[in-house]
Amino acid sequence: MKTNRFLNVPHGQLLLPLFMPDATFGVVRSLDSNDLVRCDIQAVVMNVFHLMQHPGSSVIKVLGGLHTFSNWYHPIITDSGGFQVYSLIRQNPKLGSLSRKGIVFRRADSLRKILLTPEKSIQLQLSYGSDIVICLDYCTHIDESYDLQQESVTRTIDWAKKCKSEFERVMERTKRSKCSRPLLFAVVQGGGSRELRKECADELLKIGFDGFAYGGYPLDSEGNLLSDTIKFTRDLIPVEFPMLALGVGQPNNVVKCLKMGYDLFDSSLPTRDARQGRLYVFKRDFLPSSKFRAENMCSYIYIKDKKYVKTKGHVPECNCSTCQNYSLAYLHHLFKINDHLYFRLATIHNLSFMTSLVQSVTK
Repeated sequence: MKTNRFLNVPHGQLLLPLFMPDATFGVVRSLDSNDLVRCDIQAVVMNVFHLMQHPGSSVIKVLGGLHTFSNWYHPIITDSGGFQVYSLIRQNPKLGSLSRKGIVFRRADSLRKILLTPEKSIQLQLSYGSDIVICLDYCTHIDESYDLQQESVTRTIDWAKKCKSEFERVMERTKRSKCSRPLLFAVVQGGGSRELRKECADELLKIGFDGFAYGGYPLDSEGNLLSDTIKFTRDLIPVEFPMLALGVGQPNNVVKCLKMGYDLFDSSLPTRDARQGRLYVFKRDFLPSSKFRAENMCSYIYIKDKKYVKTKGHVPECNCSTCQNYSLAYLHHLFKINDHLYFRLATIHNLSFMTSLVQSVTK
């Protein structure tokens, strides 16, 4: 079972393992920084691909970096943008292309082309004030051909070298002290090929990083967790290095990955589920106070169901601020009238559930 350990970053000490909500554009939708603190959120993940477009890097710099801009003075991890750009191009190849130099893309509503190189990704993340910087990688889907997976690994390794070199150059130029120096994580690609996963992990370990991340879509085409590949990838990295399961946020999948040895998780799923009316609950046999830990600990309340019209109670065994103050009937009412207060209250609940889930599994 996963045990607690600490990770020191410029804006604080992270207690591992932990779940981090995606604050893609610099905000966890419907919540402010005080709400996040009340949910016991230790860190959030923001995204270079989106932030460099909205509000723009010059705006973030002028306003003092992401922490000041968002009034979140706790750790921030910045995603390099590789996954988002690949997803954009995969949906519409006309919107961009990848080369040895980097990624060229344009937004669907603009003709202006943007070049995102490994060096630029590092420069942007450091200028934003990130606590954990992630190398630009070449993301793929598990169903892509072996040749494309090989190309992904080759470029991911090459880009990681460039990222490390640029990171060290900026650290030297800015004379960062040890306590103010962010961490640098690399991403292990390779699709479903164990050979390619090992090649990628071995080469990244030789380059040397502070931590690593599982790269690529974590789910198959039917939405099932790629457990064998995810576990194999974790086993390739020595346990002393923290490892991030990028994009893993479904509660039962988080539990599975915790048991594989992953330390950090990020996803927009819990907050999106909240807004869409799906609230997380522990199954009655697996309440947080239970000593028995199963992989399928989570079930759901679909708040739009008519059975909650007159329900006075709240989610069982939940002590979040939403459940302490509001009934399921009230949440049902807010959802039905599409009031924005529902989004906030439901998101508080789901994020509180995720922090409770991780803590309960590691006790």
